[in-house]
Amino acid sequence: MQKTIPGCFFQQIYSSLTGISMERDHMKDLRRYLALKYIQYLVLSSSNAVSTLLGLLGSAYTMILLHSAKVSSKSTAVLISSLAQADILVLLSLVSDVVLGSFGAAVPPAASAVARILLTANAHVSCVLLSCVAFEAYLITFLPSESRPLRTVRNARLLCRVIWALVAAECALFLLDEHLRAGGASSPSPSPLGLLFQLCGVAAALLRSLSYILGILLRIINVYIYYKIFFSMSPRSRLKSK
Repeated sequence: MQKTIPGCFFQQIYSSLTGISMERDHMKDLRRYLALKYIQYLVLSSSNAVSTLLGLLGSAYTMILLHSAKVSSKSTAVLISSLAQADILVLLSLVSDVVLGSFGAAVPPAASAVARILLTANAHVSCVLLSCVAFEAYLITFLPSESRPLRTVRNARLLCRVIWALVAAECALFLLDEHLRAGGASSPSPSPLGLLFQLCGVAAALLRSLSYILGILLRIINVYIYYKIFFSMSPRSRLKSK
């Protein structure tokens, strides 16, 4: 009897996590993909070549899978699709490295920062979307009927647009700050333009600190959510196994 508990637990937690009606094989694929992304962005301190390559391959397969007719359109499917699309930024970063590397030392410092900023955008979008998936799993587990009006495809798409817009604004500020640093415009100046440049540098520094703090908080929140789901599912699994 006790041997059936882990199986029941994982079946329930992943069902609540995805909330998508599909065949069993496709469910397993999405489980592996989400587990890979959690390890890549919320467990590892920094991505390596192996995790990045696996993430790109997993995202490509997931986008194909989610656009097939075998997957129903659910709010979690929208979040996972946006998570997979975020890896396009990694591809753009790799292409940018190759293109800029072909120019050698003639590349401006601000242009060389593009690849790094694209990777930052990918990491931030992915962390927030993974946290949204975890929060939806929490709502499905503890407030299934009460949260049903919120867990709609329309709201999920709106949330994804807001996340992408905020991260795009963040990266635009980082890119502007890199450009001003490279041009030496960050030196003190009494003119309004000089004050604007200084304000941009201060805002970029504060945003980097805020992003670091939010990253730590998201990791803690995700651990707490799955801790709650684990201990809420375990008693139900024991009852089913009897």
